Amino acid sequence: MVATTSVESTPLEVTAARLAALGDPTRLRIVAALRSGKRCVCDLRVQVNVPANLLSYHLKVLREAGIITATRRGRWIDYSLDPGALEQVRATLVDERPR
Repeated sequence: MVATTSVESTPLEVTAARLAALGDPTRLRIVAALRSGKRCVCDLRVQVNVPANLLSYHLKVLREAGIITATRRGRWIDYSLDPGALEQVRATLVDERPR
């Protein structure tokens, strides 16, 4: 099952969905690869070293959890981290309000 966030979700539910999405080593490798900036799927495939179909699945999970964003550039799609999402998770874990 894919963890998703919705408009009706509470902050704790959003954090739980994001943590569930991050609870996979492949998805953590994707997040690590995106720390230095946006990447296209072709670059991520090389860095993460997974087949294209699995990479697409993991990107979908991260996108639905609001951890990454996708921007179309012609035939390509660039992925990048949503820093606000990661900050929200961090703030919830240390019992602070997101800024």
